[in-house]
Amino acid sequence: MKITKEQVFERAKGGQLWAGCLIENYQDSGAKLENRTPIDDSVIGYIADGQAADVDAAVTVARNTFISGDWKNLSPQERKQVMLRWATLIEQHSEELAALDCVDAGKPITECLNTDMPATIETFYWYAEALDKMFGKVAPTGQQELGLIVHEPIGVVGAVLPWNFPAQMFAWKVAPALAAGNSVIVKPAELTSLSAYRMVELAYEAGVPKGALSLVCGLGEKVGEAIGRHADIDIVSFTGSTEVGRLFLKYSAESNLKEIVLECGGKSPQVVFADADLDAAVPHIMAAAFWNMSENCSCGSRLIVHESIRQSLLDKLIAASTSWKVGNPMDDSVSIGPMVEKAHFEKVKSFIDVSIKEGAKIVSGGKIHSELGSGWYIEPTIFDNVTPEMSLFKNEVFGPLLAVSTFSTDEEAIALANDTHYGLAASFYSQNVHRVMKVARQINAGTVSVNGFSEGNITTPFGGFKQSGFGGKDNGLEAFEQYTQTKVIWIINH
Repeated sequence: MKITKEQVFERAKGGQLWAGCLIENYQDSGAKLENRTPIDDSVIGYIADGQAADVDAAVTVARNTFISGDWKNLSPQERKQVMLRWATLIEQHSEELAALDCVDAGKPITECLNTDMPATIETFYWYAEALDKMFGKVAPTGQQELGLIVHEPIGVVGAVLPWNFPAQMFAWKVAPALAAGNSVIVKPAELTSLSAYRMVELAYEAGVPKGALSLVCGLGEKVGEAIGRHADIDIVSFTGSTEVGRLFLKYSAESNLKEIVLECGGKSPQVVFADADLDAAVPHIMAAAFWNMSENCSCGSRLIVHESIRQSLLDKLIAASTSWKVGNPMDDSVSIGPMVEKAHFEKVKSFIDVSIKEGAKIVSGGKIHSELGSGWYIEPTIFDNVTPEMSLFKNEVFGPLLAVSTFSTDEEAIALANDTHYGLAASFYSQNVHRVMKVARQINAGTVSVNGFSEGNITTPFGGFKQSGFGGKDNGLEAFEQYTQTKVIWIINH
C-alpha cells in the first residue's frame, strides 16, 4: 500500500514510526531506543537497540545463505529480475521513503523527493541492469591448458551507513553488493534508520531471500564495532567520519583482516579564477556550499577566489543567499532545515564563535534560529578573510559555513586547494581550456568538477584521496567489482 508524505508526517507526530532488526528467524529482545526528529526534537517513534548478539545472528544467517547458494547461485538473469522488482517497488514507494528521510534527518522534503529518491531509484535500476553484463576473461594459453579468470561474490558484506543521505547511501552500498550475489548486512545510522528498514521490507516483497539481506539497527559503538570485528564478515563498506573510519581499520587488523572500503570526510575547495563566468557559477557555488545544510562529505566549504573578482563574487553570493529559506523541512519552500542533532548543532555553532575570534568576518548570514522547532537551525553563513591557519579553513564543519579566501596566481590557487588532509572532491571555474586541463590534473581529489558542482553520476566511481578514504569506491562498475573476488581456474588437458 502506498503511503503519502502527509501520512508519514502524521505518524511521526504520533510517535508511531519504527525501525527494528530484520534478520531471518530473529527473536526480538524488545530493547529499543527513542527516535527523535531534529525538526522539533520530538519523539517520532523507536528503533531497535541492537547488540553484538544480533550481529552474530545476522552473520550466521548470511553465511548459511551464501553457502547454500539461495541467492548467489541464481543465474544473473534471475537475480536481475528480483533486483528490478525491488527497484520498481522503491519507485512506487518513493514519496513515503522521502518523507521518512525528511522527518528522520531533517532534510528538506523537496530535496528528498526531487534529488535523493530519484538518485536512489536510478542506483537500483542501474546495478540490476549491470549485473548480467559483467564478463570474466580467458587467459592466452597453449593447446594443453585453458585459463579462466572469473569474478565471484566475496561472501558476507557489512554495509555501515551515514545519516546524511539515508536512502541514497543505502542504495550505493547495498545495490552493487547484493547484485553481485553476496549476502549483505546493513547497519543504518542510529539517527536515520527508517528508510533503510522500509527498503529491506520491500526487498523481501520483491523476492530477495531474507538470509541474503539483513538489517541490524542500533548504536555504532555496539552494532558498528561488532560488524567491524566479526571474523565471518568478508568486507565492510563504511561511509562516515575519518575518525570512525580509522576504527574500522583497527577492527579489521585485530580480527580477520577483512577488506575495508572507506568514504570519509572532506574539506572540498571551490576555486574561482578571474576569467570565470560568475553569474553561471553562483548557483553551483551556493549548492556546493549549502546543499543538505552542508551535511555532505563533498561539501564545497572552502571558496578560493582570485583577488581581482573577490568583491564582485561576494556581492552575487550574498544576493543569492536570500533565496535559501530556513525553516521546517516539511515545508516545500524550505531549503535549509535543522542540524541533525543537538551535539552536531553545538559543534557547528562553536565554529562560528571560533572563526570570529580568529579574525574571519561574517558577510552574510550567521543567525541561529532558536525560535524554530528544535532551535538547531543555522542560516547559510559566509565568512570572508579566512586564512589557511584558521580552523574554518582546515577542519570539516558539516554545517552551513562557507570560508572565503583569495589567491593571486594559478600556482597559489592549486596550493591552497591542496592544503588539506582530505581529498574527496573539488570544483573550479575558468573559461581557459589550457588552465582547465592543468588545474584538473593538479588538484588532489577523487572527483574534480569544472564550471559546476558535481559528484559525477551512477556511472562514475566516487571516493577520495588521502584521509577522505580508500580501499574502494561507490558507484560505477568499480563498486560492483569491489564486492567480488577474482579467481583463476586453470584446466590442464592431458
